[in-house]
Amino acid sequence: MDRLLAASVARRFYLENRSKVDIAREFDISRFKVARLLDAAVAHEIVRIDITVPAEIDVPLSRALAERFRLRHAVVVDLTRSEGNAAAAADPRQVSRWIGTAAAQLLADITQEGDVLGLDGSRPVEALGEAVTRLPSCEVVQLSGVHGPDLAHDAAVAAVRRTAAAGGGRAFPLYAPFLLPDASTAALLRSQPAIAETLGRFGRITKACVGISAWEASLSAVHDALTEPERTAYRALGACAEVAGHVFDGAGSVVPGALDARTIAMSAAQLRGVPELIGLAGGARSAEATRAVLKSGLLTGLVTDATTARRLLRADRPDHATPPAAVARVAETLP
Repeated sequence: MDRLLAASVARRFYLENRSKVDIAREFDISRFKVARLLDAAVAHEIVRIDITVPAEIDVPLSRALAERFRLRHAVVVDLTRSEGNAAAAADPRQVSRWIGTAAAQLLADITQEGDVLGLDGSRPVEALGEAVTRLPSCEVVQLSGVHGPDLAHDAAVAAVRRTAAAGGGRAFPLYAPFLLPDASTAALLRSQPAIAETLGRFGRITKACVGISAWEASLSAVHDALTEPERTAYRALGACAEVAGHVFDGAGSVVPGALDARTIAMSAAQLRGVPELIGLAGGARSAEATRAVLKSGLLTGLVTDATTARRLLRADRPDHATPPAAVARVAETLP
């Protein structure tokens, strides 16, 4: 092999974006020889291809997940295929980042002009807001109040604004805390004009993305916001997962409690009424929580990581959508 010729051909193809036909004409060789020289340049490391994005979509796993749980949309992000990505696959923030990035692409693919999108304040949804670059014109509504002290600059508010800007639509943020000390304070805040306007959009939401969190410290924002006696009470009732401020047990039922009266958020009944509800979940301890929420029948789509997907598919028997009778029983527990 002529290494200098291979390097010259590779430079024109990869750096100058010249076609194989143009390169063949310049060097008076066939375009087939150009192709062989390009292959040889890679094989002999004259050209080194470095893919800097550590994640890729696992299509077979995505398809298997959709079929197993009867989902309209399933996207599985694999952070483990490339050598050296073990650290990224184990880092919760990295997992959330790439799940959010995949969800942003999914949302761009399925959103239509005139849709009303709902976003909660979970970490993957925050990452979605950072990754989204294009959307048809649509409104974007925040599904739950903020968990941090800075209402104006909270990441959830920023995600709603960025997502709306991607399509040139209007943003409806919630400048209010998620959890209030008592029901009367929460009711007073809900009556404020700006907050009431956002709450009034809940019934119009056509597509929504929500994070799925395990009911554990540092994973569930609701868990961390409650007192220890309140956490203990929820654990005694089988708390397993949290979605948009609502707690679910392992069977997929909403755990009853007095929390709803103190929160600024979309109700579980309203969540169930969203035509397209896409769950975002990932990380070492997310499989059990995700399975519980899948059992609830709420989700029409799921974006997750490969490890979680394999754990979900490893069950002894298929977990299909919740039967109508079970859905009716769950609905009875909703506020």
